Amino acid sequence: MKNLRPICFLVFFSYVQCQTLQRSLLAAALNHTNRQNYLQENLRDITSIMVAQFLQKSTYQEVQTIVEELVDRAEKCKVLKPQESPSECSHQLMTTFLEHVCNNQGMADKQEFSDCCNVNNKARLKCFLLYKKDDTEYSDVFQIPNLEQICEVDKENQASVKERYIYETSRKHPFLYGPTILTMSACYETAIRSCCQEVNKTECFQIKLEPIRKYVREISLRHHHLCEIGIKFNHKVSKAVELVLLTKKQPKASFSEIAKLAGDVKNLHQTCCEGDVVACVLGRSQLMNDTCSKQSTLSSKITPCCALSVPFRGECIINSENDDKPDLSSLPLSRFTEDRFVCKQFIDKQDDLLPEFLYEYSRRHSELAVSVILRVYTVYQNLLGKCCKLENPLECYSHGKEMFQRVVGESHERIKNHCDLREKLGDANFHDRLIILYTKKVPQLSAQELVTLTKNMAAAATKCCPLRDEQRFVCMEDSAKLILGALCRRHEAEPINAGVGHCCEDSYAFRKPCFDDLQVDRTYISPPLSCDQVISLKEDLCKAREEQFQTEKQKLLSNLVRQKPRATEMQVRSIIADFAHLVETCCQAEESEMCFRGEGSKLIEKCQSLLGHK
Repeated sequence: MKNLRPICFLVFFSYVQCQTLQRSLLAAALNHTNRQNYLQENLRDITSIMVAQFLQKSTYQEVQTIVEELVDRAEKCKVLKPQESPSECSHQLMTTFLEHVCNNQGMADKQEFSDCCNVNNKARLKCFLLYKKDDTEYSDVFQIPNLEQICEVDKENQASVKERYIYETSRKHPFLYGPTILTMSACYETAIRSCCQEVNKTECFQIKLEPIRKYVREISLRHHHLCEIGIKFNHKVSKAVELVLLTKKQPKASFSEIAKLAGDVKNLHQTCCEGDVVACVLGRSQLMNDTCSKQSTLSSKITPCCALSVPFRGECIINSENDDKPDLSSLPLSRFTEDRFVCKQFIDKQDDLLPEFLYEYSRRHSELAVSVILRVYTVYQNLLGKCCKLENPLECYSHGKEMFQRVVGESHERIKNHCDLREKLGDANFHDRLIILYTKKVPQLSAQELVTLTKNMAAAATKCCPLRDEQRFVCMEDSAKLILGALCRRHEAEPINAGVGHCCEDSYAFRKPCFDDLQVDRTYISPPLSCDQVISLKEDLCKAREEQFQTEKQKLLSNLVRQKPRATEMQVRSIIADFAHLVETCCQAEESEMCFRGEGSKLIEKCQSLLGHK
């Protein structure tokens, strides 16, 4: 999350200083709006988020019509008392929404929800959630059709610009938490108002909207990943992730405080992942209020955040710096590997001992990535599971410290080797090497999918490898968990192969090492393709932008490796080089098509020779 912090603080604190932002941000301090007023004032926007995230194919006007009807019928939300639970409001809103969709056959068919409408409410919601699509089907950038026009719209109806942004962001990012969308919609609205006063509106929009767009995209990936953990693995894994994150951020807090907070955050994630935007928004607000009421014991870094109002407070706290490490020299970690009573605790109170070890290890090693700490935790759990069955368990688990160091060392060595290879090959050749490697590991993916997967891996290396050691390791592990998480969701939707299934489902902590060690899938038999089908030689290549042409070369590389996995890298690279040279030559010729037909035949022959075709 650290890489998002500068963006987040740039957004929030520029807003505090900006005259167009409500001056109540700092003035409100801890005296923010109570949840009753906050819900009533934002009920329409909250409902819009929920509807647009489920009905991604609906138009803006269709969503607004449904929102109007739902808000009119949500009586429980209009009369919520200050101390009353929002559960009745959120339950009524969700139930009313699902019934509305299922009672409209045309809408249910359009959204592909017909099957979901044949089951009861609880199963119906789970069914609806399965149809959420967080992929590249939607444009990543919120397009502004006409800068002058949008400024006129903002002048006439400021709510319309904000509502449109909420609609677009919600449908493109169906797993992005509601509170974040509300926060960023306020950021977006402020940027629009500011830029509409500038002479060079285009430049202003690019400068102020790009950080918002980037933050939304990255935090959306993280939210989706957290939802996947909650669904794929048991609640202990999900809580362990939160415990590590919270301990790293607040190492001075007590174990009991962190454990309770981790449980609360895990439950909040579940609520947000189930699409219950009312409970998600109010739940986060309450959680952040509780956090700020204990800031003196939790963290000294969140004081500026606690001075902000809802919804900015939550986003700010989530992206705040880790607090300074306390002096823990009087509490050595060795008690977990040298105390003779460890096995008694493990057998009698395993649910207390293991989380406490995770807490103590995390607060001492905030420099490590979450996934690496979870590997150490898994090793410790397995170690005690084995040793505590022996006659002399202490002799067995006393080697724990060396095992922990080995896990950390091996994790770092993998990343060092990865970055060394990138430095040796250069970015372009490194990406090609990844394509070759992963085409052999997961040949069931299409060429485009493999190019996208490895492009993300290469981009992560480009971003992370130049950093200093500690930052590099965290950055690479953090990027890998999101990239591999997306690959595992692809496997969940359409199984790829047994190796991928094992890596995705066996151990969350060891998912990355599992994929690193994944071998060539020798069970895969590629459908035979002729070289005419593998190599596309068309005049359209001459009109392609450089990035598009690179993608075509990489897809060709993947297809060649898929057809002939035993071919050497030099053999396939030779054909790619000839392909690039041929395109360059023919695109400069007067008769490009004739050139492609004449010169292309030689390339096809070379390809046929490689693939063993006559």
